[in-house]
Amino acid sequence: MSSTVVLVAGGGAGWEARAMDALGARAGVVVLKRCVDVDDLLAAASSGQAEAALVDLAAHGLDATAVDLLRRHGVRPIGVVAAGTTGEQAHARASRVGIRTLVAEADIAEVAEVVLAPERPAVGGTVARDDLPQDPAAAQDPAAAQAPAAGAPREPGRVLAVWGPAGAPGRTTVATALAATSAARSRETLLVDVDPWGGAVAQQLGVLDEVSGLLAAARLATSGVLEERFATVLRSLGGRLEVLTGLPRADRWPELRDGVVEEVLDLARQRGRVVVDTGAPLERDPTTDLSGRPGRNAATLAALAEADDLLVVGTADPVGLARLARGLVELGEETGGRPVHVAVNRMRPSLGWSTGEVEQMVRGFGDVASVTFLPEDQAATDRALVAGRSVVELGEGPLAGAVDGLADTLWGPVPGSARQSRQARQPRQARRSGPAGGRTRVGTPALRRRTAGTTRRR
Repeated sequence: MSSTVVLVAGGGAGWEARAMDALGARAGVVVLKRCVDVDDLLAAASSGQAEAALVDLAAHGLDATAVDLLRRHGVRPIGVVAAGTTGEQAHARASRVGIRTLVAEADIAEVAEVVLAPERPAVGGTVARDDLPQDPAAAQDPAAAQAPAAGAPREPGRVLAVWGPAGAPGRTTVATALAATSAARSRETLLVDVDPWGGAVAQQLGVLDEVSGLLAAARLATSGVLEERFATVLRSLGGRLEVLTGLPRADRWPELRDGVVEEVLDLARQRGRVVVDTGAPLERDPTTDLSGRPGRNAATLAALAEADDLLVVGTADPVGLARLARGLVELGEETGGRPVHVAVNRMRPSLGWSTGEVEQMVRGFGDVASVTFLPEDQAATDRALVAGRSVVELGEGPLAGAVDGLADTLWGPVPGSARQSRQARQPRQARRSGPAGGRTRVGTPALRRRTAGTTRRR
């Protein structure tokens, strides 16, 4: 009969000696080492001999990175919850660092059974509720446990990921404009920059802090305290708009460990509507498992997976449309063909084709929920960049008006607004994207040549 090899790291806690006795008395369990601290535990785990580790949940140095290392060495972490810690506190701490199995100090005599039982899979990255110690107050009054706490969080907001192919199609310009529009409509809004190739949200909005909000969030997540201190990594831009700035340099991407973007967006949606600026490449790094660090594009892929809505930005010129067509196909393969909204940026009459022709081409390469055209407005874009503002904050203009229409498409018009009243009076066909009246051919010969070789969605 094979034995389960266990490491113990209690840091001198009162339960440690009792756990050693319980484990030693159980057939099929062998204690390999009684470790001094978390560093000693990680060193012992690197030998590859242990299968489980019993560790104090409040131990210094027990963070998400330490738990990841234990799992890489094939060691299952089991957290011991000290007396006086409520189930909610234990759940929050264990979820942040990635521990799925807990045992209460009062039940330490039964720890051998916990060690021998199979680990339950995490549900949504959280600890199974029946693995937690009971909250004494809830145990005495079940109705109290079901009652909502005072100051309960508001209903979570939706996450919109703004993506686009390579070639600077205007992802950041559109993302910042949409976030500003949402805030101007009296909606609490958080703009998040997760572009691993060098985000530009901070520069575009004139945020000159040397500290990256995303990297600060990553460090807090590793320490397991991001939830409590999330507000400290955000910058208020006035009104209802906040921003989480991105990487200060493109070479800092390895500091974003797996799970950081997911945790950030989960906390962000608790504050209101979220707009995420992402990177362009979607390729997965085949060496990730060997190197032990996340792939370069993991942050973008995580944001796309977590988003409730996807907006793809492309340019209306020949090269931009070819890239947009290929990008829609690649994005569909990555997301399982989820519907997307498309914004065709820098549309201008000099290109020689109509909005209807472009829309017909775009819809042939993915499951497209809507197509919105944003006009070329270089003067407004330049003024916004120089002022460190979004294009919608500088007054009326063709681009600002088009972004307002895009916001209506994504989130619906503001109740009682003039735009909503006008749309209610218009027939449905007149509000469709495309040319005014008449049928259009499925792309001109020039458009068909530009997208030749790209696999259409079937």
